[in-house]
Amino acid sequence: MNDDARDHLGRPRVAVTGIGVKAPAGNDVKSFWSTVRAGKSMARTIEQFDATALPVRFACEVRDFDPVEYFGPKEVRRQDRVTHFGFAAATDAIKDAGDLGADPSRCAVIAATGVGGLTTLQENVTAFMEKGPSRVSPFFVPMMMPNATAGAISIHFGFTGPAFCISTACAAGANAIGEAARMIRDSSADVVVAGGTEAFTSVVVAAFARMGALSSRNDEPELASRPFDAERDGFVMAEGAAFMILEPLERARARGAKVYGELSGYGRNADAYHITAPSPGGVGAAVCMQQALDDAGLNSGDVGHVNAHGTSTPMNDSAEAEAIRKVFGHDGPPVTGSKGVLGHMVGAAGAVEAVIALVSMTDGVVPPTANTDRIGDDIGLDLVTGSEREIATLPVISNSFGFGGHNASLVMTPTA
Repeated sequence: MNDDARDHLGRPRVAVTGIGVKAPAGNDVKSFWSTVRAGKSMARTIEQFDATALPVRFACEVRDFDPVEYFGPKEVRRQDRVTHFGFAAATDAIKDAGDLGADPSRCAVIAATGVGGLTTLQENVTAFMEKGPSRVSPFFVPMMMPNATAGAISIHFGFTGPAFCISTACAAGANAIGEAARMIRDSSADVVVAGGTEAFTSVVVAAFARMGALSSRNDEPELASRPFDAERDGFVMAEGAAFMILEPLERARARGAKVYGELSGYGRNADAYHITAPSPGGVGAAVCMQQALDDAGLNSGDVGHVNAHGTSTPMNDSAEAEAIRKVFGHDGPPVTGSKGVLGHMVGAAGAVEAVIALVSMTDGVVPPTANTDRIGDDIGLDLVTGSEREIATLPVISNSFGFGGHNASLVMTPTA
């Protein structure tokens, strides 16, 4: 391997050569990115089920998406909504990457999700309780298991390398991409399809509402998700998926692939503090970001912007802001929060936001944090609001933090 194809620690540099999204903001990268750059909130009254009895009746849903185009009319009925999104996004990413030309045994899949086939689970439990065991679908188990998306991708494309699921709540999508980079670096795979997917049901919305985690702005849903705002009152439930294709930079160059950038740093740790609350002062998150920078061989001053986790919840945004200040100082790089547009996709959030961070870096544009009118006094960050901001093409860090105390940070760098 050429010296310029190795990083500062002598490991293969990891290229991103394909991306795919299915999201409230759009079902292809071009339309998705356009909506994110415009700072247009996608929160609307829920349409996929009757939400009139729920305390929160709005969310960010994927619209104008037909899974039959990816599965066919028969197979689509044997896959949960979460797999519809994930498989479709991964398929788009593989197509975007071009002819991979890889040994199938050297192709791996890592598909993250918060829980898995919740739609299938809720429908079948309801059928069992109301009409008895004979109404439970024979496809119930393969449809609801969390690893169904990874299985569907590997089976369809004939990838016989490792195929597995990561389920670390809201950090899962970022963990999937980070672990994929580790597989490329240690040469255990030549190509990894990595990302996250999520779908929600009425029970999920009710559960998060009962926790007090969701915004209750039923009369103005489009203004509900407002990361780091002084009047933030909770997150907005969302669904969708994003996947990336990762491979060694040297391999990507040899096959003439388009390279979006590199996954150069990955940090992951645990708060070991509380099942839902962040560690005081964002200590765990700060350590995680520093791990990612160290892994990339960068100093904090090398980073051009931060794509924050930014849930729009009072406690989490405050803790993350303090963590960012710990790592980058009070005069740190511009920060944006994508959930003002997209809502919170839970297990898919880290993957979707990694795509945003990557495209932001390549375009030299930081998208605005939607709905944030007055930055909270507890934040103290250079938050991009109102409209997008042009910046130099520099490395970017993307954060994801999940229930259970899971933290993950990804650093992406432009390819020289």
